[in-house]
Amino acid sequence: MRKGSCCMFTSGVIGAVLLIMGTGLFVSGLFQTLIHNKLKGEITLTEGSKIFATWKNPPPPVYMEFFIFNVTNPDQFLKGEAKPHVTTMGPYTYREFRPKHNVSFVHNGTKVAAYTKKIFVFEPEKSVGDPNVDLVTTVNIPAVAVINRLKGAGFWVASGISMYMGSIGTTMFMTHTVQELLWGFKDPLLTRLKTIKPETDEYFGLMLHKNSSDDGEFVYHTGEQNYLDFGRIYTWKGEKMVSFWKTNQSNMINGTDGSSFHPFLTKEERLNVFTPDLCRSIHMRFEKEVELKGIPAYRFTPPRDTLASGKNNPENEGFCVTPKKCLDDGVLDVSVCRKGAPVVVSFPHFHLGDEKYAQAIDGISPVHEHHQTFLDLNPTMGVPVRAMKRAQFNIHLERVSGFPLTRNLNNTIFPILFLNESVVIDDASAARIQKLLLIVTLVSRFPLILVAMGVILLLVSIILAIRFYQNKTEVKRIDFAEAFHCSPPSAKKDTSYVPVSAKVDDQDEKNGTFIGMTPVDKS
Repeated sequence: MRKGSCCMFTSGVIGAVLLIMGTGLFVSGLFQTLIHNKLKGEITLTEGSKIFATWKNPPPPVYMEFFIFNVTNPDQFLKGEAKPHVTTMGPYTYREFRPKHNVSFVHNGTKVAAYTKKIFVFEPEKSVGDPNVDLVTTVNIPAVAVINRLKGAGFWVASGISMYMGSIGTTMFMTHTVQELLWGFKDPLLTRLKTIKPETDEYFGLMLHKNSSDDGEFVYHTGEQNYLDFGRIYTWKGEKMVSFWKTNQSNMINGTDGSSFHPFLTKEERLNVFTPDLCRSIHMRFEKEVELKGIPAYRFTPPRDTLASGKNNPENEGFCVTPKKCLDDGVLDVSVCRKGAPVVVSFPHFHLGDEKYAQAIDGISPVHEHHQTFLDLNPTMGVPVRAMKRAQFNIHLERVSGFPLTRNLNNTIFPILFLNESVVIDDASAARIQKLLLIVTLVSRFPLILVAMGVILLLVSIILAIRFYQNKTEVKRIDFAEAFHCSPPSAKKDTSYVPVSAKVDDQDEKNGTFIGMTPVDKS
């Protein structure tokens, strides 16, 4: 009995202490603050941090897929007889290696500078077709670029150049292999121009000089002073802003390069990413929660207003450098950073764009799931577990005075190709993140574990108390029953009488005067 009451008392006291302690720690958030501070200290671009090595040489494989639009009716389109019809060729997939080199710490170690070198290696097993064999018909971009530069040269100059282009067989469309279109070929028109302007590159390719190249020096915040600055771009090519656009807001270099984000993301955040291919920053918003390889993630994606026109999104007014020729929603003229070539970027199949752009081309049909750009980020660590960067490159075709080849053109945004630069976290990295997230979860929820243990011990104490009092009541009941001979009958006992000597009372003291009576004989 004494042992049971001791256990009851001990479990009750310990349970109450754990319950109070766990509740206090949970309300104060002490353990959560400790683990958050620990992660903030570890997720920095500094020597020795756990993230620095993977930042310098990312382990998950990055793939670049090219989908090329092949024009099937170029003659009918040029004659104005039909809309252009395109078919999609691809994907032509390349493994992309992105090691950082010339890494150095600057500004007293608060920032880190680096170049990101991009190396492309063809992956035939992930591709459809052979880029060295497959032929594609598309817009003659070098010719359109030359025509575009001569728009203000006058009718007679333009006519003279047009005749010269006709003499060497230049047309508005060209046919080349996919390999040539992507990585370069010697163009006859550019070769002739080189004799006039020696600085002219006689080779043309959509990815010309891109293999084994970089986008220039980036300087990043390490995040050591403020975790929200982790990976944020400080300068690009030595500048804090670009100079392509009309307003300071449009020229700002905001956010990261898309490869890293600060820890402890929230669904309400606006994530900014600077993209050299677009010559500008874009922003993303939370779309939904997802999970990949057991890792929870938030999906962020560019909303419709990212590439909206200035009239629908005032933030984008500065991206139209020619006010009377502003484009509508979903497209961006980047000719200002493409050496004057009339290049227009959009999302694939004009996703999130004005319907007129997709309707002007047969074979174009935007689908959100297939053509959206998105980032799946683990909110605790800010690590991308999956990313799809999708962009489409188009050429702006319009009528130019003095060039008969353009007389039937009517401001068509003509699609050339779209790309999908994708990355999915590898199994080894996923396992490490899962282990770290488990530790973070256990430490963060340690107060709740204490509360649970306290509740369990209190329940044990209550159960022991109930049993203790039940046993005590049973003992009392048995004692009571025995007192009233309610116990089971026992063997019969012999009764013996012991004579007791009568005490002679003091009659004088008890009865007063005693009168004796004796019998009398009658004779």
